Amino acid sequence: MRIISIALFLVALGLVACDDSGTSSTEQNADTEQVSSSSVNTIVEQESSSSVVANDAKLSSSSEKDVETKSSSSNSSIQDYSYGSEEKKTVSSSSLVSFSSSQNEELKYSSSSVIPDESSDSSAFPDGWSWDVPKETYLNPKIAYDSIVDPRDGKIYKTVMIGDQVWMAENLNYADSVKTPSLKGKSWCYNNVAANCDVAGRLYTWAAAIDSVKLANDADNPQDCGVDKICTLPAKVQGICPPGWHLPLYEEWQTLFSMARGDSGRLTAKILKSRSGWRDNRNGTDDFGFSTLPAGTGWPGGFADDGIVAKIWSATQYNAANGDDEYVFHMEILFVSKNATVPYGEKKDYAHSVRCIKD
Repeated sequence: MRIISIALFLVALGLVACDDSGTSSTEQNADTEQVSSSSVNTIVEQESSSSVVANDAKLSSSSEKDVETKSSSSNSSIQDYSYGSEEKKTVSSSSLVSFSSSQNEELKYSSSSVIPDESSDSSAFPDGWSWDVPKETYLNPKIAYDSIVDPRDGKIYKTVMIGDQVWMAENLNYADSVKTPSLKGKSWCYNNVAANCDVAGRLYTWAAAIDSVKLANDADNPQDCGVDKICTLPAKVQGICPPGWHLPLYEEWQTLFSMARGDSGRLTAKILKSRSGWRDNRNGTDDFGFSTLPAGTGWPGGFADDGIVAKIWSATQYNAANGDDEYVFHMEILFVSKNATVPYGEKKDYAHSVRCIKD
């Protein structure tokens, strides 16, 4: 009996041990699952984080490339369509896009059937003005020009139709002071070099440009015009232009600018400038073939600003009705200009270029 009791005790003890072992195993499995789950979550989180970082890095890299590309594009656009280092910092990308998009509309306003390709042409042009090239160098070869012959001296000038206007596409180079006494002592070739007139025309004082002697000798309406003098000019002033042509009025310059500007506010200076000759390669597109040259300016005894400025006379006196006898309107483009202007602040004894417009 004692032996049976001992046997039963040992069996019970074994069962308890087995139960404890099972419990321990179960708890261990549970711990293992918990650790495994935690490890998986950690790995997933790490992979997810790594993935996000990688994606962020890619996006960041892509964004940086986009920024660099856009920045490069913007800088390129600013270099093309703005002038002066300070302006390059302030021109907004939206305005550049607006200007750029308007180029597709230029055919609508241009008398030319082709818009010049700046990128392919710029490398062929010298950086700055040169008096040592033929005048044809500064014309746009993609424009179908007409031409006229000045019957007074046989010189030939290219002409171009822009909207309803017909303009000379070259500066006047008429010099006969015997037939036209107004020119005597009042017109010059730049730096007094005769060959320079063959490239960019002559520089005339306003009295010479309007042919003041002829106006003074007019039997019906004699006018004493010139420096410090107010005169009442006819509606069209032929001045020293060939027969059938006249000096442009203020309003005729503005009509040209409106045509060049179009509906999109394009940069008139760039559109009207010649495609070469301007300082620091600030050349134009010359969309209409007007080919404005930076022929500089002069005065008795001096010359300046070739390659930098174009100044072309108008026949309109500034504030003449109020007795202001000093200033005349003139077309002006500086090499850093965005737009062509017709300011009044030019004295009559300065010497500028002349462009004639057809009657």
